[in-house]
Amino acid sequence: MKKIVLLLLLLMLLFGCSTMMYNKTLMSVEEIRNIYSEAELEAVLDFEVFKMAMTGFSKISPEKDDLLVIIDFALPSTDQRFYVIDLKNKTLLHYTYTSHGVNTGENMAVNFSNIEGSRQSSLGFFKTAETYEGKHGLSLRLDGLERRFNKRARKRYIVIHSADYVTEEFIEENGRLGRSWGCPALPPHIAHDIIELIKEGAVLFAYAEDEDYLSKSKLIK
Repeated sequence: MKKIVLLLLLLMLLFGCSTMMYNKTLMSVEEIRNIYSEAELEAVLDFEVFKMAMTGFSKISPEKDDLLVIIDFALPSTDQRFYVIDLKNKTLLHYTYTSHGVNTGENMAVNFSNIEGSRQSSLGFFKTAETYEGKHGLSLRLDGLERRFNKRARKRYIVIHSADYVTEEFIEENGRLGRSWGCPALPPHIAHDIIELIKEGAVLFAYAEDEDYLSKSKLIK
């Protein structure tokens, strides 16, 4: 009996932090569509993207279970594609621009990686962690929750920070946003407020029309 108990404890230690330890209460499509409609997301966010985000969210059990952050990399950098949604009050709190990695593409994000030094964005589900003061000011660390696609996010210093190349003025001058080394940078005027809101335990879902991710992620299905 003692051996069985010890084995169970060992398994819990090995897998307790795994992204495969899902919340068993999954949301129905009707519940997801209700939030989508009441938050008035129809004009700004594709429902299928929101459904994937909510499906994964319902499996993760985050500390901040009233917020969901989505990045839609299927959209060009010239479009607002960063969303912060209040799930409790069914409200879109922030809707703004965000950058992608310099080796992910020009205006469109097409190449993604979990490899150190790739300078590409990563896809999938992340959880926001602690903040720190860096060269871009207040910055927010991200922990990747999908081993195949983003588990090295912290080691790669993939963080949320402000950047002066994420502005409408930059778009007007260059035809696209500036690009990072993989970080989803935000406009300087709003970055601080968003970081303070979503830090320490919110789910972030980075989506793209990437066949490898869409066919192999276990969180979106």
